[in-house]
Amino acid sequence: MSGANMDKSITLPADEIFRNLENAKRFAIDIGGSLTKLAYYSTVQHKVAKVRSFDHTGKDADQALLYEISEQEEITARLHFIKFENTYIETCLDFIKDHLVNTDTKVIKATGGGAYKFKDLIEKKLGLKVDKEDEMTCLIKGCNFVLKNIPHEAFVYVKHADPEFRFQTTHPNIFPYLLVNIGSGVSIVKVETEDKFERIGGSSIGGGTFWGLGALLTKTKKFDELLQLAAKGQHTNVDMLVKDIYGGGYQILGLTGNLIASSFGKSSTVDKEFSKEDMAKSLLHMISNDIGQLACLYAKQHNLSQVYFGGFFIRGHPVTMHTITYSINFFSKGEVQALFLRHEGYLGAIGAFLKGAEEDNPNLYSWGENYAGSSGLMSTSPDVFPMQRSRSGTFDMLEMDRLERQLVNLPLLFDPSSYVPDTVDLTEDAMAREYWLTCFEDALEGVAKRAVASQPDAKDAADRAGKFQQKYWNKLQTLRHQPFAYGSLTVRSLLDTREHCLNEFNFPDPYSKVSIRFKIILAIVYNVDLNFFFNRIRRVLCRFLEPWSIFLLAC
Repeated sequence: MSGANMDKSITLPADEIFRNLENAKRFAIDIGGSLTKLAYYSTVQHKVAKVRSFDHTGKDADQALLYEISEQEEITARLHFIKFENTYIETCLDFIKDHLVNTDTKVIKATGGGAYKFKDLIEKKLGLKVDKEDEMTCLIKGCNFVLKNIPHEAFVYVKHADPEFRFQTTHPNIFPYLLVNIGSGVSIVKVETEDKFERIGGSSIGGGTFWGLGALLTKTKKFDELLQLAAKGQHTNVDMLVKDIYGGGYQILGLTGNLIASSFGKSSTVDKEFSKEDMAKSLLHMISNDIGQLACLYAKQHNLSQVYFGGFFIRGHPVTMHTITYSINFFSKGEVQALFLRHEGYLGAIGAFLKGAEEDNPNLYSWGENYAGSSGLMSTSPDVFPMQRSRSGTFDMLEMDRLERQLVNLPLLFDPSSYVPDTVDLTEDAMAREYWLTCFEDALEGVAKRAVASQPDAKDAADRAGKFQQKYWNKLQTLRHQPFAYGSLTVRSLLDTREHCLNEFNFPDPYSKVSIRFKIILAIVYNVDLNFFFNRIRRVLCRFLEPWSIFLLAC
């Protein structure tokens, strides 16, 4: 593809999108019909707060040093995933080439239908050999990875509910499940273990069908524009309903009057022009219903109750998710559950990366989403938070940090799959959400000042604190408009997001220089053995105390 046909009208700030490229070590890419997903691994150096406690049994605790906090440099591993339109692929490759300085990588793993199309361009721009990987294998590997490592990855979509997104708790055992990948066509895959899966069915009627027929009906060539038309349409102007035939429901067969009897049925009986919006909505319903019914039949046949939907057809679009969910519920009578993924667009890229990183055994570690560098699940509504949509329309990011220990379920829990560590789900409780978001907004300036005070010898501390303050403020505004962005919103996740933003600007412990009264509170918490388990408990307790520290010190 020639450079003349590529859009180069964008700028790419390295601190926002392709972050830490100077330390990138391994690459993978998944190129679909319209979107490219790039993955790479990097090492990140930042400060961490280390606590050392002292045993003063029998001594005067008022005179003895109970603990000390020191800051140390630490290098951790990070995974970066960036999604963008194929239109920008040449610009992005040029940007990567210009900023890639410390890598000895010779190969880039590639998957997706576009891997062959752009092979020569990638090799020319990056000087890396393209090594193609099987698309379905990468997809399954990616799906297993996000289901195991990202809490609240999967969700049920319930239209008109508040919230519409009902996130699922990570289950210790994710197998078996059914994965319905809706690309140009549809592939239905039964996944039994990490490495054992089978394509048990599929259909030629998928995303490509919606795109192709939609283009013929509406003269609209772009997929996202078709979805926007569908969101504004009224399918009942085009579809023939049960009540249009029988004057109401068909009770003997259990069919309600509003059920679609014939997709596009009115186009042959009504002498009028139909709007593009109505036709797009009818088409979306037709294809989504068909896929939902097919998935339900395969799930019932193989005795599977959980069905995950992915592929470019979904894209978090409410109408699509609602129609598929309705279809699954209708045909299974509630026995099969339709589940969607926050990061379904990254599955292929994640899988391709894992194939290339097998020598490092990434599955031996646990990984956590870095909220400071991730876009989060976004609303498709053009009216929701236009500041964020201006960025999300071009790029979407996911970052994951390797944790210092592999996470396991606490063996004392009776049922780990049903355990919920948070008492209030702020996604569901609007009043509590408003209260806590306001609390964190009001405390933000004070936290930034604490951050500066914690590093009195650092000349750039004030500048970094200002950047932290702006970044966390932006995250809070995103969560005001889209509380579901990072899964279920809780006080714990708000604290985690703040901690990630602080770490991003090298502030591991803003409260290391607080007054003696607050140190006494901390000392009570720190007076435990410094093994890993209790260290994690201490961190949680300290974070819980932080919002109240100003009140306690003022008393």
